[in-house]
Amino acid sequence: MSRVLSRDAINKLSVDDRLDLIGELCDSLEGAELPLTDEQAEELDRREATFEQDRAESITWEELKARIERRRQ
Repeated sequence: MSRVLSRDAINKLSVDDRLDLIGELCDSLEGAELPLTDEQAEELDRREATFEQDRAESITWEELKARIERRRQ
């Protein structure tokens, strides 16, 4: 089933209904190839590199709890 809404029809929707529509539109993009600007691609690359570095330096939740417990003693 396909429905087409005009701008007028959209403006007549309640705020909640418009937010639901936004959610449906976003969900419909899942798996779609979305275009990125060069700047966005560079930022994603930078974040991925930082993530990998941070993960290498991370500790487990159990390790963190143990450190906290040692400091409390």
